[in-house]
Amino acid sequence: MFKRTKIRRTTRTCEVVIELPKIIKVNKEVFIEAHVTQGNEKVEDAKKVEFEIWKSDEETHEKVLCEHQGNGIYSISKNFSVEGDYFVIAHVTARDMHNMPKKEFTVTKKAE
Repeated sequence: MFKRTKIRRTTRTCEVVIELPKIIKVNKEVFIEAHVTQGNEKVEDAKKVEFEIWKSDEETHEKVLCEHQGNGIYSISKNFSVEGDYFVIAHVTARDMHNMPKKEFTVTKKAE
């Protein structure tokens, strides 16, 4: 007879946290970051990281490839020319996994 053995998987999924400023003003450069980790390890070898950005009341989406900054951080710089509510999805492919967290944010008029 065969003995059954339980196989325990220790592979952890890649976690992605989108970071952006609390206040984003029209026509002001901002940095949007994806912090990518697997367990306690910062992921330095992601195959592809890009942000998909769109205004909430529009159907057109923009995709922008991120630059690897080190320490598991991938980022872009962006200027928004129109105020309103926006969404961003980080598309992260790393270590045979794909993660797509989504975050909502608001762009406000520039202070005068």
